[in-house]
Amino acid sequence: MAEPDRPADRASAVETIQRELTSFARRARATAARMHPELSLVSFTLLSHLDERGGCRATDLAAHYALDKSTVSRQVSALERAGLVMRRVDPDDHRVQVLLPTAAGAEILAQVTESRRQIFGERLADWSAADLNRFADYLLRYNEAARED
Repeated sequence: MAEPDRPADRASAVETIQRELTSFARRARATAARMHPELSLVSFTLLSHLDERGGCRATDLAAHYALDKSTVSRQVSALERAGLVMRRVDPDDHRVQVLLPTAAGAEILAQVTESRRQIFGERLADWSAADLNRFADYLLRYNEAARED
């Protein structure tokens, strides 16, 4: 007999996962908008990537996130206008420009990242260490499979 409120079969489990990930994405967008008015979820994601990688080309951003180049261009332009991203000539190829977070961009990114950590910490406060580790492992496994697509 299936546990109450638990999917009884694989198809319903997949449906539940799809529905809950969609809900998660909606909340993430709404939360991002409240955290900083100039930093949408997409902008936050791109700025985070630039920070983690020590900069990269716009085409690399587009390829990594499977976004259209024009979408990345609009987002990067908005980040530049806000003073959060700057361009530098690539020292290895002077024909290429590398995007980097500005000091202001790094500061806002740090603030938003800390706020996000606090929110997640509060939401997960009553979870056991074992549950947290399982959840983290499942997310890593899921995202690894998604990267392979």
